[in-house]
This record gives sequence, C-alpha cells and structure tokens, in this order.
Amino acid sequence: MSPIFQVLRLYIEAWKSMDIVFLKAKKKIVRNRAVQQFNMSCREQSKTVLAMLFVNFSFAAVNILLKKVIDGGTNHMAIVTYRLSIAAIFLAPIACYCERKTRPRIPFKILCYLFLGALVGVTLTQYLFLLGLEYTSTTFSCAFLNMVPVNTFILALPFGLEKVNVKSKAGRAKLLGATICMTGAILLTVYKGIPLTHPHSGDLKNHVAAMMTEKKRHRSWVLGSIFLMAGCVAWSSWFLIQAKIGKTYPCKYSSTAILSSFAAIQAAVVTLIFNRNVTVWVLKGKLEIITIVYAGVVGSGLCYVGMSWCVKERGPVFTAAFTPFTQIFAAMFDFSVLHDQIYLGSVIGSILVIAGLYTLLWGKSIEAEECAMKQKSVVVKRDGNSDVESQVPAENINRTSS
Repeated sequence: MSPIFQVLRLYIEAWKSMDIVFLKAKKKIVRNRAVQQFNMSCREQSKTVLAMLFVNFSFAAVNILLKKVIDGGTNHMAIVTYRLSIAAIFLAPIACYCERKTRPRIPFKILCYLFLGALVGVTLTQYLFLLGLEYTSTTFSCAFLNMVPVNTFILALPFGLEKVNVKSKAGRAKLLGATICMTGAILLTVYKGIPLTHPHSGDLKNHVAAMMTEKKRHRSWVLGSIFLMAGCVAWSSWFLIQAKIGKTYPCKYSSTAILSSFAAIQAAVVTLIFNRNVTVWVLKGKLEIITIVYAGVVGSGLCYVGMSWCVKERGPVFTAAFTPFTQIFAAMFDFSVLHDQIYLGSVIGSILVIAGLYTLLWGKSIEAEECAMKQKSVVVKRDGNSDVESQVPAENINRTSS
C-alpha cells in the first residue's frame, strides 16, 4: 500500500474517532441540559408547592388567632374593619408599582361591581364566618372552606358559567363531587358525634368549664354551622362577581385594593349602626394587635399575592387542591394550642367534603384536557385547510401556464 493511501486511511480513522468523540460529547451535553431542565422544573414546582403550603398554614394561623380574640370578647365587625383597612394599605403600593403601566381607567360599572363584591364577598362573608367561628371550633370552620369551589360550581350553573355534560366522564365526575361534598356539609351541620380527643391533664379547669357549657355549645353548634354555610355561599357568589370584573378590568392588585377599601368602609358603617359605643374600637392587648396586623398583612395581603402567583404558574385546579391543608393545619393548632375536642361528625363530614372537592377538581382537570385537545384539533384543521388553499392556486397557475 502506498504512503498516500496509508495517510488517507489514518486520516479517515482519526476523523471517525473524532466523530465518535463529538457524538459522545453531544449526548453528554444534551443529557446535562435535560438534567438541568428537569432540576429547574422540579425547583419551580417545589416553589409553588411551598408557596401554597405557606398560604394554607397562614390561613390556619389567622383563624386560630381570630378564635382566641373572639373568645376574648372583641367585636366581630371591628376586627373585620381593622383587618381590611390594613390589607388595603398593604396592597395599594403593590398595585401602584406592579400595574402602573397596564392599569386603565376604572369604569363606573366596575366600581359598582367592586362595591357589590365587597359587600357580599368580603364584609358579609367575614362577618358570617366569624360568627360561625365563635359558635364552633377552628377545625370545624375550616371544613366549610373546602366547600367554596363546589358552591361556586353549583351557583355558576344557572348563569351558564359552568356546563355539565352527563354523558361525559368530566360531567359525571363534577356531579358526583358536588353530591359528595354537599352530603358532607349536611353531615357536618346535623351530626356532631362523640368526642375523639380528650383534654390535656394540665387543662382540667378548662375541661370543667367546657363541660358546664357543653349543652349550650351543642345548641349553638347547628347555628354556627348555618352561619358558616351562609358565609361559604356568600364567598362563592363573590367568585361569580369577580369573573365579571376580571373580564373588563384585569388589574387584580388594584381591584383587590379597592375591594378591601370598600369592604373596610362598609364594615365600619355596619359597626357604627349596631354598636355606637367607642370602646368596641379599642384594642385591649398585644394579642389583638398582633392578630389584626397579621390577618391584614399576611392573611389578606401576602396570601392573596401568593395564590395569584400560583394560579398564574400552575393554574386554578392546582391552587384549589391545597385547600384542605388549611383544615389539617388548623386541626394541629386546635388540638395543641386551643385544646379543643375533635368530634366524630366533624371527621366524617370533613372526609366527605374533601373527597367531593377532589372529585370535582378531577372532573375539572379532565374537562380542561378535553378543551385543550379540541383547540389543538381545530388549529390542525385550520393549518390543513390553509395548505390546501395555498396548493390550489399553484395548480391553477401551472395549468394556465401550460
């Protein structure tokens, strides 16, 4: 073999070996990129999970603090007024900064919707919820919060905002979830059951006092359940009003700040109508101040921002799926801090409500997937029709030219 062919053979072999090295390096780079993307996606998902856990933990802490303050004799509407005022003051700078370039002029119609939403979804909701919280326990009250998505679904049906196809899998799942959830709500209201927990040994005085007022609490348990149910219905109706507002005025921070301001004024007016004594506005201790500030800044401020971010990143179904964690955290606080008893009816009813909630959310997720598939098929058909239309003139041109 001549030296030239030997050199060519060595060159080809070297090129092949370099090609193999490049392919291995490319595969390694692609693998590393895939690993990096997977790690980034896991990191982003963990952020949303941690954010929703923080939101629900904060809601539970707010409810525990409110229960302590209400049991101490603080006026309900004074709490609502202070909380909403602090929330409006906290959200106003965020709205001014985040929506300074996109905020349009507010129409008078939207102001009316905001006033109505503040009256029904904030002032009335919080007043009824605090009344129910006074007559029941924190864990029991949080069980009704799990019903809000189901109540919203039921209220949206007559207005055409929700549609149910009984023949589809999603429609049957939504109806089944709503039925299970309402069954759990009825059970929570009418059946209390035997206590499953016992007071701590160091809390015997509170136990004796609780035994003395047990009959009174049993009578007020049904009344508190009615208040909580009414509050959940009022809050669910707020979502329908908010849907109208969001279509015309999409600035969520500005609308929430205005909503909180309206609700604070409404709560103050209601307080002055029913109780003109100035002492109801006086905060008696550090716990009341801490509760109101924490409920306003964290409960009505940071939690709203966190929920809005999670809805934007992962969608409303993901956000609503974490709602039962509020009750779980509240039960932990309720048993360890307030030493309240947990009853059999509350446990069974809560399990049914949570099961109904997740069944409804499962149906909503199936419906969202079906809608996405339909949109993709429509886009593909449009692209196919446009390709056919673009080929027909070309054929005509070829015929005329021939």
